[in-house]
Amino acid sequence: MSIEVAMNAPVDTVWHWLRDPDAIRRWHGWQYEGLDEEIEVIYQAAQEGDEPYLLRIDGGDLFRLLDNGLTTTVTVSRPPRAEGDEEWADWHDDITQGWMAFLQQLRFALEREPVRERRTLYFSGAGLPTVPPLQGLGVEARQAGQPYAATGHPDLRGEVWHVTALQVGLTIDSLGPGLLVVLEIPASEHAPEGAMQAILTTYGLDDATLATVRDEWSAWWRTSYPDADAATG
Repeated sequence: MSIEVAMNAPVDTVWHWLRDPDAIRRWHGWQYEGLDEEIEVIYQAAQEGDEPYLLRIDGGDLFRLLDNGLTTTVTVSRPPRAEGDEEWADWHDDITQGWMAFLQQLRFALEREPVRERRTLYFSGAGLPTVPPLQGLGVEARQAGQPYAATGHPDLRGEVWHVTALQVGLTIDSLGPGLLVVLEIPASEHAPEGAMQAILTTYGLDDATLATVRDEWSAWWRTSYPDADAATG
């Protein structure tokens, strides 16, 4: 299978943001103690192809950048589930959802926040809740590019950034603007009941404001996962 995301940035710029560790820190995943090591393992150890703008990640995932002039199409081609390696194969769907989220984070950083440093919150919970997290916010918009205003939170508004079968991304005007990506992880051997994750990226917040945001969004996540807390970076 393949994942494809169009980005409003020239191909050389996108390539730089996939190869330079300082640039990668500004979009990949969320900030935590092991982020630098993760970047090294995924991106710095990757092999560049014989053709321009090809990058093969350990495990077989292939990044291909298509130069459209002022825009770039980024495609990640995923290998089939690994035969004979059930432990690795069991993480196949998790990795697919991760790539989808990370590419949208890259697109957001390039198009909306190419200069300022980010600060992130990460949430996770095992099992699929009766009330999905976005429903708890009162977000009904489900079409990319569509503006939304959360009915249960009058200050929560922005636009729908992306939508897939298992993900929704929302820009949040009050957080920089920021980007919230909520994703569902299908049931698997290591997560028999499935799981949910959320990555909240903010910009321009001082420590006190970020602490307040962390408390507010942790309370939101606990409506679906009472014992959960947020990892902050």
